[in-house]
Amino acid sequence: MNNKQLLALFGLKYNPFQADLPVDSLWLPPGMDTFLFRLENLVMDGGFALLCGEPGLGKSKSLQLITHRLQRLDNVVVGVMERPQSSLSDFYREMGDIFGVNLSPANRYGGFKSLRERWLKHTRSTLFKPVLLIDEAQEMMTSCLNELRLLGSAHFDSQCLLTTVLCGDMRLPDRFRNEALVSLGSRIKLRKTLEPYDPTVLLEYLEHSLTEAGGHHLMTDELKRTLVEHGAGNLRLLNNMAAELLAKGAQEEATQLTEKHFIELFSRQPKNKVRKSSRIRQAV
Repeated sequence: MNNKQLLALFGLKYNPFQADLPVDSLWLPPGMDTFLFRLENLVMDGGFALLCGEPGLGKSKSLQLITHRLQRLDNVVVGVMERPQSSLSDFYREMGDIFGVNLSPANRYGGFKSLRERWLKHTRSTLFKPVLLIDEAQEMMTSCLNELRLLGSAHFDSQCLLTTVLCGDMRLPDRFRNEALVSLGSRIKLRKTLEPYDPTVLLEYLEHSLTEAGGHHLMTDELKRTLVEHGAGNLRLLNNMAAELLAKGAQEEATQLTEKHFIELFSRQPKNKVRKSSRIRQAV
């Protein structure tokens, strides 16, 4: 069954458990609204912000929310770094592409000057600092992170030319304790750490996702509670289980997913494997 047939069967506008969701329907994690508000203010002054958390807690979706929120502000330029693991030469190539500056990796000083001039010109005309978003920032080379710090600082560190949001797993804040990056770590003005969610918050997320997709009827209350209890506080794990349940329900042409589907899908013991294990024990 293809995706269109699945949506038609359950009366959904889109699959709420896939990664490609409409940005207007994204769930706002607890405390994220305050972080977004403070980030909007940071765009006026420039500097570094840090968003971190373990895998599966919604960091990438939070970056989508940040992009959507900032792009609603007039004249704010938002750039996204696609390859954070680049060498220093490739780092300058990508920065040139992001901000529309023709850079030569062989002339890093020229690239350094051109980028800063572009940012200064933008700030003078709009009063907003350009924004750079970097996902998986824990993969960045130390030299690139320090280059980013130097690029965005002017007048003996009294003026910020760029607003940079670094997003990554919990290895990222640990790196800022290293002597080579402690200077950058001390310049982070805004921090947000995503932590595993308790079942109440996961249930809020699940109901929000279903309602936005037009599928509030899709799951029984008992199944929702069972899912969040087995979600281990992790959005990705919850979505993966829910997506499997949706596929199973589509295969059976069920009108509603129930706890019975969960038990059949996740609690089923492979009988052949059990018999084989028994034979091995008997032989021993």
